[in-house]
Amino acid sequence: MCELVILSDDTARSERRFRGLRGLVAIALCDLYDPPELSVQPLIIVSDVRELSADAVSRLRALLGRMRPPDGRLVLVAHGDGPRSRAYARVLGATETVPASDLDALPALIERLVVETGRVPLSAMAHAERARQFLSDTFNKGILTQAEVQNGTEAVARAIGAAGILDWIRVVREFDDATHQHILLVAGLAAAFAGTLGLAAPDRHRLTKAALLHDVGKTKVPAAILTKPGRLDAAEMAIMRTHAAAGHAMLLGQGFEAPVLAVARSHHEMLDGSGYPDGLDGRDIPDLVRLVTVCDVYGALIERRPYRAPLGSAEAFGILDGMAGRLDRVLIGAFKPVVIAPVIVLEGKPSSTRDRAGLRAPA
Repeated sequence: MCELVILSDDTARSERRFRGLRGLVAIALCDLYDPPELSVQPLIIVSDVRELSADAVSRLRALLGRMRPPDGRLVLVAHGDGPRSRAYARVLGATETVPASDLDALPALIERLVVETGRVPLSAMAHAERARQFLSDTFNKGILTQAEVQNGTEAVARAIGAAGILDWIRVVREFDDATHQHILLVAGLAAAFAGTLGLAAPDRHRLTKAALLHDVGKTKVPAAILTKPGRLDAAEMAIMRTHAAAGHAMLLGQGFEAPVLAVARSHHEMLDGSGYPDGLDGRDIPDLVRLVTVCDVYGALIERRPYRAPLGSAEAFGILDGMAGRLDRVLIGAFKPVVIAPVIVLEGKPSSTRDRAGLRAPA
């Protein structure tokens, strides 16, 4: 389902203008003068119509009547700052107005509206709670069994299959425990990544399971360090870094496959040899480890930390992309569709600057 529809009198202009929103929501562009038959009811509608003639307003009202749900948000991009724009905003029932000259403020506004209007399926919440309970039991007991891991892995995979990664991220962000939140974020990203890569079912399961277990060694890290409300000092960071070897030791001899063991130990290794605990370089880092590490780094970037706000999807991916060389460049490129939604143009034929009702849409 498209979470945001942009109604435009120039879809080429709007696609350029709103490209930066792709990392926040799934977007569809809808040509005001050549609309398709729509059955979607998006969470948010953005009106990017430059020429608000009587005909344009009439068309907008008709489209809004068809696609806007009772609790839907309408953001009007105002191409002027006079009483006429404000009057049209009232007529159309806009909940927010953004000047066309200040579109830099739009991503933060859209992210806030997505959070406010997020409709997370109950099934996703149930699967997430099941996976969270697995982690809670594991952290409380300090031990885990194959059956428990199987249940946790299936919960993540079913949630991603049913609801998708955006809903999973919304649900997981509601959990209080930052460690649980991170592990579940990474596991969900890995499950979504596996689907994007087209992996066979056994390989998808292995990747999701490895991601779910990647930080299990944190059960051996003191809670005071795990929950510290701020950056760790050098001594605390040294203790935190023991979790990789500790997780590997926990899983060793419990019947887990060698690739899963490698993920637990080596998910902080870097291709240039700068990682830990063993300083491996690219030749010694298996593909499964590389896959989980990409998800791990991205997951950390989009999390809220005591010392910083969570990064948006596009900004987080930009940082991830900048780590090519330390992380696998090909896998970073393959990961992009998982977190950066494409723009879908909902129109009958190319429009851009053609004449409509005697008016030529400005470039």
